[in-house]
Amino acid sequence: MRLVWKLLRQHISVPQFVGFLFANLFGMVIVLVGFQFYSDVVPLFQQGDSFMREDYLIVSKKISTFGSVMGKTNTFSASDIDEIKEQPFTSQIGAFTPSAFKVSASMGLEGAEGFTTEMFFESVPDHFVDVSLDDWTFSEGDKEIPIIIPRNYLNMYNFGFAQSRSLPKVSEGLMGMIHFDISIRGNGKSDMYKGRIIGFSSRLNTILVPEKFMKWANSYYSADAGVDNEPSRMILEVKNPADENIAKFFQSKDYETEDNKLDAGKTTWFLRMMVGIVMIIGLLISALSFYILMLSIYLLVEKNASKLENLLLIGYSPVKVALPYQALTILLNVAVLVVAVIVVALVRSYYMDVVTMLYPQIETGTLFPAIGLGLLLFVVVSLLNIVVVKGKVMQIWQRKD
Repeated sequence: MRLVWKLLRQHISVPQFVGFLFANLFGMVIVLVGFQFYSDVVPLFQQGDSFMREDYLIVSKKISTFGSVMGKTNTFSASDIDEIKEQPFTSQIGAFTPSAFKVSASMGLEGAEGFTTEMFFESVPDHFVDVSLDDWTFSEGDKEIPIIIPRNYLNMYNFGFAQSRSLPKVSEGLMGMIHFDISIRGNGKSDMYKGRIIGFSSRLNTILVPEKFMKWANSYYSADAGVDNEPSRMILEVKNPADENIAKFFQSKDYETEDNKLDAGKTTWFLRMMVGIVMIIGLLISALSFYILMLSIYLLVEKNASKLENLLLIGYSPVKVALPYQALTILLNVAVLVVAVIVVALVRSYYMDVVTMLYPQIETGTLFPAIGLGLLLFVVVSLLNIVVVKGKVMQIWQRKD
């Protein structure tokens, strides 16, 4: 074994291995930083109320003066919905279901003057709701209705109604103090319910109730129970908000979206695209550095081919002859992995300070994603190195025969 190590040391090209170290380290750092960054900000993509989520568009048909005079409907027919579903940019589609009964609510804070108003309910499929669904349940016979209201309604109350009447302002954390007495009337029936606000939506500008409640209430309180009314608004999840085909399709159909969501979602898509591009570049650099290392090892083995052949002839096994070269590659890969993880930790401490300042509610997470991916890359590259070196030595061993 010592003879093999002596041969190895005689022909090591320091510049080649230094080049491999820096190239592999650079590629590994790019890959791990990109993956760790995505893992750290993924809560912003997944949490209910987040601008980072898949882009959702609220779609309706334009209402024109001519169309109103002519009695033209602005609802979506089954064929309209099927056509939207078939578009390549569509991921999911859901309909807004409006209440087909009369609703009035009395709202107030404990110990303060309240007010009563006529209102309406709508529902959407549960997976489009951007608030935790833990309390988003209803069963027939329940006298309490969970409600989600738009966040801008809270702002209107705090800075408009409450301020003009000297009422206390309400934060989201104090929403448990808000109570609704809800009166529902229709189809000759009238009942009282308690309404409980479970969250505030930034995506849906309407008063939401569970879809299960809406279906039951429409069939129970509506004189038109059983009539399948066409929806006037749709909620659409798109794959790529920057896809120009979305705007072209909507324009050709005279559809419009709310709150310029189509433009606002482009930032999200570009961020995800850039993370993917950065990781691909890192992987390419790592692959090139792997090629440099293999080339260096090949040159070392080739320079020592005749001497290695002599070692094989005097009884050394191919495994023992290949082991020093394999150990060298593994040692280099370990050094790259350790330094890369240290660099990622330093970079992460910097960008997480910025992220937590902008989004204090985000979970800080751990460095495990980068470490796990680094170990995976280390194992894959090391196994490839071992196989390639063993194959080269086996060629020499077969040549001695």
